[in-house]
Amino acid sequence: MAMQAYEKLGVFYLGRYHDLAARRTLPELLLYNSSDLLTHALCVGMTGSGKTGLCTDLIEEAALDGIPALLIDPKGDLANLLLTFPDLRPADFEPWVDPDEARKKNLSPAAFAAQQAALWRQGLAHWDQDGDRIRRLREAAEFAIYTPGSNAGLPVSILNSFAAPPPAIRDDQELLSERIQSTVSGLLGLVGIEADPARSREAIFLANVIQRAWRDGRDLDLGALIQEIQAPGVQRIGVMDVESFYPAKDRFALATAINGLLASPGFSAWLEGEPLDLQRLLYTPAGKPRVAIVSIAHLSEPERMFFVTLLLNQVLGWMRTQPGTTSLRALVYMDEIFGYFPPVANPPSKLPLLTLLKQGRAFGLGVVLATQNPVDLDYKGLANIGTWFLGRLQTDRDKQRVLDGLEGAAATEGAGFNRAAMEQTLAGLGNRVFVLHNVHEEGVFLFESRWAMSYLRGPMTRQQIKTVMGPRRAPAAPPPQPSGAPRAARLSAAPTGARIAVTPAPPAAPVPTTDATPVHAAAAPVEAPRPARDLESTRPTLPPAVPQYVVPARGGGGRPVVYLPMLLGAAAVRFADAKAKVDTTQSVVLLTPINDDAVPVDWSEARDVALDPNDLERHPAAGAEFAPLPPAASQARHYAVWKKDFVNAIYSSRKVTLLKSTSYNQVSRIDETEGDFRVRLTQHSREQRDAAVARLRTKYAPKIATLNERLRRAEQAVQREAGQARTAKLSAALSFGSTLLGAFLGRRTLSASNLGKAATAFRGVGRSVEQSRDVARAGETVDAVKQQLANLDAQFQSEAAAIEAGHDPAAECFETIELRPNKTHITVKLVALAWTPHARGASGQWTALV
Repeated sequence: MAMQAYEKLGVFYLGRYHDLAARRTLPELLLYNSSDLLTHALCVGMTGSGKTGLCTDLIEEAALDGIPALLIDPKGDLANLLLTFPDLRPADFEPWVDPDEARKKNLSPAAFAAQQAALWRQGLAHWDQDGDRIRRLREAAEFAIYTPGSNAGLPVSILNSFAAPPPAIRDDQELLSERIQSTVSGLLGLVGIEADPARSREAIFLANVIQRAWRDGRDLDLGALIQEIQAPGVQRIGVMDVESFYPAKDRFALATAINGLLASPGFSAWLEGEPLDLQRLLYTPAGKPRVAIVSIAHLSEPERMFFVTLLLNQVLGWMRTQPGTTSLRALVYMDEIFGYFPPVANPPSKLPLLTLLKQGRAFGLGVVLATQNPVDLDYKGLANIGTWFLGRLQTDRDKQRVLDGLEGAAATEGAGFNRAAMEQTLAGLGNRVFVLHNVHEEGVFLFESRWAMSYLRGPMTRQQIKTVMGPRRAPAAPPPQPSGAPRAARLSAAPTGARIAVTPAPPAAPVPTTDATPVHAAAAPVEAPRPARDLESTRPTLPPAVPQYVVPARGGGGRPVVYLPMLLGAAAVRFADAKAKVDTTQSVVLLTPINDDAVPVDWSEARDVALDPNDLERHPAAGAEFAPLPPAASQARHYAVWKKDFVNAIYSSRKVTLLKSTSYNQVSRIDETEGDFRVRLTQHSREQRDAAVARLRTKYAPKIATLNERLRRAEQAVQREAGQARTAKLSAALSFGSTLLGAFLGRRTLSASNLGKAATAFRGVGRSVEQSRDVARAGETVDAVKQQLANLDAQFQSEAAAIEAGHDPAAECFETIELRPNKTHITVKLVALAWTPHARGASGQWTALV
């Protein structure tokens, strides 16, 4: 089957309209506007209502449209999204059919698989789908299952989950407080402590410790947090000193509890695998959208709450780093919200969920929640949700709670709500038949959900997840670095020996993206001479004119610190090109050894370090030792020379290679990989498309409403002349089902406003037709209007095809722009002696704590 035109117009094919009174499904397609998900969605239905199938349809349509999705799967159902078989062969189904179900039907697994394959082929065909559409789904996005705390799927590491959030959150006191509160509550819950954030000493103390670290921009992990608990940097909690508020004995007990978590044999699985990085979860390194299914069915309840809270906080942090948009950027879907968003209690997951519902729209993030337990939901919090998919409900209590929620949502939007009519509608729903209440539409619609392309076999076990993820379980690659990012280096040194060796790590495979690295590549160890003298317990006394600083130590694990003298240079380097419309500045911070050679400093041996010069300190750590200082470093006049050499080294060795899209006239940023550049262009393309689609709706909705009104009046005249006068109804097949335009516009064309305008415009025409007694002439009028509708549909398809033919950022070949700085664009901020901290490792090597 060829690609349907609506697949490129930002609408999701969810099913067909349903006539509840006649108990039949109509030919009209229900095409849901993707941008409506910016106001989020809720899907409610009892077991067997078809809720899972409908939500699967929604995710499939989003993937076809190139929209990445993060799916939180507490039950194991969503793993079925990987069971897509374009050829629909029985052999594809056989490994996944339920053998117990086959036995109940007195069939062998092979025979049952053949039956299921035939069922899926027929089901898809009935809904105008086939294997080609499944193939397009598989090509449009990558599908992967992640299993935190397990290696059944792709493991997820939480090592960086206590890292300082981005500045957008740190600078917002409310967001920061919410992030800290939910993080603390989740962690304490994991170690079995139920803590009230406002009263619990543990919660208040941990919140203060984390807040201090994050406000300073310091990342934490569980090991560092344990050290902070035992030796907190905060001196007071409120007006009380720390020892009075939370004595050392109690702090040790808390540290022991968290340490016990770290030391447990099973917890090591939480520290392996992909980092909990939303950009990497939602996109491949090449920029292809990913449907990331996070399966948590194997976790205990405290572990689920802990991980979901961390994950939602990561989503919130990622969201706040994105630019604003009016188009859907990504989906977050949770398959069963029960227990995570209750009406009275405040579990750790509730705050970040509320924030996502309130703020997601501005950043293009749509949140979709599903439940079969509608009673235990905070419907006040759900008032921000604009789309409600309501399936069959089990009890009257369930119906009343849903009606309360709908009434509240309608009041929030200032819309009317007929509770009695809705209650009657809900009572008559069958399987796979849903009520669609959308604040962006006038009225409430019923539809039957389409056949899912994925094989819905039911929840997967851990072994089945391991099997389906087998071909995708290649070792995870390190996170893609933009070429402009400094390459990691290993600094090995023996302070008491003769030389210090700075050994660059092996260069990563070349990435065709932005590049701001030195042209030189130090492929062999670079050594600097050192006199073989003992370490000193005090720092050498230097003339005041010699600039010297201490590099702050990162890590070390309590090992003794030894400071080695090195030369640090910091500069702001501007790269500008008026023709390419590029003007960007890169911060460069280099560390290089100081030797006893005739040329004591060689900037070509320097390595980039991720260090803000403002973080440099004046005083070393207590009890540290110092390596001998080369004589050249004690003479102030040398620093002026080294500063000039620093500028020359940057001028001769630094370049930026950017990527340019000629289709969109956009240039990549310095810190942007090729994959991230393609992601940004894809979002830009989607925004352009959605704007064009909105113009089409504005253009064609009044026109088709006008023709529908003319057709209604003409058919009335024919019926009257034929002696069959009765209440006229629009021809649904003609208006909607038989035309792409009708399906695209949907029943919004029959809104009161559009029909009112049409009726007013053609009142005179209507009178002339009503006064006519000529059946033949009335019939000719009907045929003429039908032809006009067909012509309008053809015109629409032509314009829609032009939108479809837009450029695909995923396939574009970029041009490259290479920029080098002028010397006048190199602003030196600092060249100084830098005492650099090192610690001896288990093997005896000295490791830089930078």
